[in-house]
Amino acid sequence: MMRYSLPRLVGHALRDRPWPRAWRKATPRSHYDVVIVGGGGHGLATAYYLAANHGIRRVAVLERSYIGSGNVGRNTTLVRSNYMMNGSTQFFEFSLKLWEGLSQALNFNVMLSQRGQIVLGHSPAQMDGLARRGNTMLLNGIEAELLDRGQVQRLLPYLDYSGAARFPIAGGLLQRRAGTVRHDAVAWGYARAADSLGVDILEGCEVSGFLLDAGGVHGVQTSRGRILADRVALAVAGHSSQLAALAGLRLPIESHLLQAFVTEPIKPFVDHVISFGAELFYLSQSDKGGLVFGGHIDGFNSFTQRGQFPKAQGVAQCALALIPGMSRLKLLRHWAGIQDMTPDGGPFICRTPVRNLYFNGGWCYQGFKATPAVGWCLADTIARDEEHPLVRCYGLERFAQGGASLDEYGHGHWTYRH
Repeated sequence: MMRYSLPRLVGHALRDRPWPRAWRKATPRSHYDVVIVGGGGHGLATAYYLAANHGIRRVAVLERSYIGSGNVGRNTTLVRSNYMMNGSTQFFEFSLKLWEGLSQALNFNVMLSQRGQIVLGHSPAQMDGLARRGNTMLLNGIEAELLDRGQVQRLLPYLDYSGAARFPIAGGLLQRRAGTVRHDAVAWGYARAADSLGVDILEGCEVSGFLLDAGGVHGVQTSRGRILADRVALAVAGHSSQLAALAGLRLPIESHLLQAFVTEPIKPFVDHVISFGAELFYLSQSDKGGLVFGGHIDGFNSFTQRGQFPKAQGVAQCALALIPGMSRLKLLRHWAGIQDMTPDGGPFICRTPVRNLYFNGGWCYQGFKATPAVGWCLADTIARDEEHPLVRCYGLERFAQGGASLDEYGHGHWTYRH
C-alpha cells in the first residue's frame, strides 16, 4: 500500500503545483492490439487483466466522458456472492475472491468493507427459500448462515419487530464476507494500474462507428479520429444496444434507470448490508455516515441518468416499513445509473457474430459486484478468442437454444437482485 507521512501530506496540500496525474493523458495511436469501448469498471478491469495476465499492453480504453462518469460511479457499492443458479454462483464467488485481494493487486485501497449482508425473510415460505439458497452456497464452498428471528434482532435491533410491523420479520440469511467497496476507488485503482502497464486511457473519446469489412471489425471511428485495432470489445453498460447497433447487432436488451439515494450523515448504527425480503430494497451506511439505499428500476426506458419521483416515493416507503426511525432523516441526494436489462436477468460476456468483436453487457442490477471477474474473464476471452470457462453460460445464443436461460430473478427469491 502507498503510505504518506503527515509532513508529506501537508506539503502536498500547501504546494502551488497540482497533484500528479494518477494516469497519463494519452494521445491516441493509429493502431492497437485491443480497443475497449467504455471506461467504466468493466472496461478498465479488462484492460488491466489483458496487460497483467496476458502481456497484451497495446490496449486503449475509450471513454466518451471522464473516468467514473457512468455506472461505476452511480451504484450502491454492494459486493456479495449469495447466488443460486449454477453458473452465477461460481462466477460471483470468483469475483468476491478477487475483491478480497484487489487492494493488494492494484496497490490502491479500494476500501473493501466485509461487514456482512443479511437478506431478510418475512414468511415460512421465504425462510424455506433462504434455506435452499444457503444450502446451494454451502455446496459450492461459500459460507452462509440461516438466522432465526431472535438472531436477526440481536444483529439488527433497529428494525421494526413490533406487532404493528407491516412485514413481520421471520429470520434471514447472512453472508459474512459480503459488504461494500468504494466505487470511485475501484475506477481510479484499475485506471492507474492499467496505465502503469502501458494501457492508453483516452477520455473524451466517443465512438461513432465501427470499421467493418468481410473479415469483421478492424477498428473504430471516434471523435478523436479513426483508430485501428485487431480486436474490439464493448463494455458500455446501459448504452450497449445503441453501440452494438452501429456494428449491425440487435441485442435482447432494454435500458432502464436505477436510482440510488443517500441521507444526511448520522452516527454509525447500521453495521451490515440489509436486503428487504418483502420488496426489492437494500441499504447500508457509508463511511461518511449517510444511509445509502435503492430499489427497483424505473418502469420505462430512458438514457437520462435522472430518476423519477414516483420511484423515490416507493423506495422511501420501503425504508420506513423496515426502519421507522428513518422518517426523521433528510434525503441528501439521489442519482440514477442506466441499466441494460435482459429477458432472464443474466449478463453477456462473449464473442459476437461479428468477427473480432467481443461484448460485455446486460448486467441488470449486478454489474458493480461483478467488476473484477468480468475484467478477468473478458480479458481471457479476448486473449484466447474463446470464452473463459466461468462465462460459457453467458453467451448471446442462449435464448435461441431454449432452456438455457439464467433466470436467477425467477428461480430463487426475486428480492436478491441488486
